[in-house]
Amino acid sequence: MSDLEQKSRTQFNKLQKRLRRCVGEAIADFNMIEQGDKVMVCLSGGKDSYTMLDILLNLQKTAPIDFDIIAVNLDQKQPGFPEHVLPEYLKAIGVPFHIIEHDTYSIVKSIIPEGKTTCSLCSRLRRGTLYGFAKEHNITKIALGHHRDDIIETFFLNMFYAGKLKAMPPKLLSDDKQNIVIRPLAYCREKDINRFAAFKKFPIIPCNLCGSQENLQRKAMKQMLNGWDKQFPGRIETIFASLQNIAPSQMADTGLFDFASLQRDPNSSQARIPSDEAGLDILER
Repeated sequence: MSDLEQKSRTQFNKLQKRLRRCVGEAIADFNMIEQGDKVMVCLSGGKDSYTMLDILLNLQKTAPIDFDIIAVNLDQKQPGFPEHVLPEYLKAIGVPFHIIEHDTYSIVKSIIPEGKTTCSLCSRLRRGTLYGFAKEHNITKIALGHHRDDIIETFFLNMFYAGKLKAMPPKLLSDDKQNIVIRPLAYCREKDINRFAAFKKFPIIPCNLCGSQENLQRKAMKQMLNGWDKQFPGRIETIFASLQNIAPSQMADTGLFDFASLQRDPNSSQARIPSDEAGLDILER
């Protein structure tokens, strides 16, 4: 092995170790996978879901608990979709899998005007189909490949365009209470996933076969965050940490915190600067 090959192998080993550690921490923090779980790993053919499957398969071999994995792909019948790619890959690595065939492409095209973004409706139809499959096959956890960058982008999209402080939770109970969705890559950086997928040479299927317009709002969020990451190293990590360190009493949501019932305590003798005033003092300097 040449020096260059050895260096590349060392870099890959460090990257793989980091991704596996991030996934393990996320699973532990949110109790994503438990003894006896049947985990449905949703594969789109993109870098994220391939990486998620690879890491979960490794975890399955080393974890102190037993759980099953089934890979599931939804064939939405987009023109030109390479139907052979995922089955061939999954057979080669020996993973149980199922291909769901559901023509959501025609449904989307019949509803969304030409030139408009189809991603939102496509996502809802895809989610409904996967939820139905999970219920029919006694799936206990549905694993999606969203990573840390996806979560932060969604946070800013909701803030800027929907007026909500809302992101993608690493673990979610569906509205009908029938399905638990997990995002094992929640702590993983997209740039690490990109490098990992390139090292592994996954057979990537592009997500542009439907001919839909690119989600320009999400693209703008990605560009904003990438710019911050370059100009202010560590800012993205701080933003994500803030999503795990929320102080409801310091916000303005009356449904989340009972501001109306706040009362003075005249018997309190503590003399100190409250944390909120201290924060304002720092900002004003």
